[in-house]
Amino acid sequence: MKAWRRFSFLLMGLVVSTACHAEKIVLRVGHFPNVTHAQAVIAHGLSRAGKGWFEERLGPDVEVQWFVYNAGPSAMEAIFARSIDLTYVGPNPAVNAHLKSLGEEIRIVAGACSGGAALVVQPDGRIKTDADFKGKKIATPQFGNTQDVAARAWLQSKGLRITMTGGDAFVIPTTNPDQLSLFQKGDLDAVWTVEPWVSRLEQEAKGKIYLEESSLWKDTGGKYVTTHLVSSVKFLKDRPDLLKKWIAAQVELTKWINDHPDEAKKILNEEIKAETTKALPQATLDSAWKRLEITYDPVSASLLKSAEDAYHIGFLKEPPDLSRIYDLQLLNEVLREKGLAEIK
Repeated sequence: MKAWRRFSFLLMGLVVSTACHAEKIVLRVGHFPNVTHAQAVIAHGLSRAGKGWFEERLGPDVEVQWFVYNAGPSAMEAIFARSIDLTYVGPNPAVNAHLKSLGEEIRIVAGACSGGAALVVQPDGRIKTDADFKGKKIATPQFGNTQDVAARAWLQSKGLRITMTGGDAFVIPTTNPDQLSLFQKGDLDAVWTVEPWVSRLEQEAKGKIYLEESSLWKDTGGKYVTTHLVSSVKFLKDRPDLLKKWIAAQVELTKWINDHPDEAKKILNEEIKAETTKALPQATLDSAWKRLEITYDPVSASLLKSAEDAYHIGFLKEPPDLSRIYDLQLLNEVLREKGLAEIK
């Protein structure tokens, strides 16, 4: 009888253990293998090494699954399909996804990176003044992406007529690797892009910085959003407790990165190599790092201005309604609890 009782207790323990394991929460998070997604890339690298930054702060009942994307629209489609819960992504894909879903599917819940973009010109002096851009070919990373909108808006502000396919200057959407090779051949006159490609154009193609995009953002102290954290509305509503823990962990990770830049860059570059098979040259990474600010501030004013520019250029058919794109309540709760300034 005693043996049967011991067996019963063992069986009950096994059932409870199995049930607990089955109820483990899986949190699915997307990011790009890029220096501008530093928090996510570093955290992914730490997870790979068994030292998960977020896992340690979310608790043993939560499993974090990382998904790597190479384009913002793909990450946003994954949100729509409910195959991920959170993703780090640039401003324009988030704006487009928000408008596409009529404001029902995504919310920006924190910032991640500010800065990193610049206009690079050929070193041979073919472009010396703003007027010299007339008739020139300027590459951007992708049609309608953040840098593409910025380039077209700036060229128009200089009095140039810019259309989707031509005008007084030719804005040519070109993938970053192709930008570098075409620039090296002299087939492009200028490139408006973001790190680490700005530094690569400088170091590998002898490009000259004509304009730091930060100089255009005087109202925000030179800050402008490059990457932020986006949540599905479903995850925000269903698990605000878990999302708050994630945001708190990201705020702590942001501080750690800024306090330990050399160690952070090492982990980031190792993870970039793991995800792309090739690490960044150290000189490129060091140069790119100086042009970026790793932050939790979404710099909302810059996103709203970029969306307005996209409308005036013609990418958006009507003035964008972004009144619901931000939900910073959890971020501000975290900041208050940590004695930090809240975000407007």
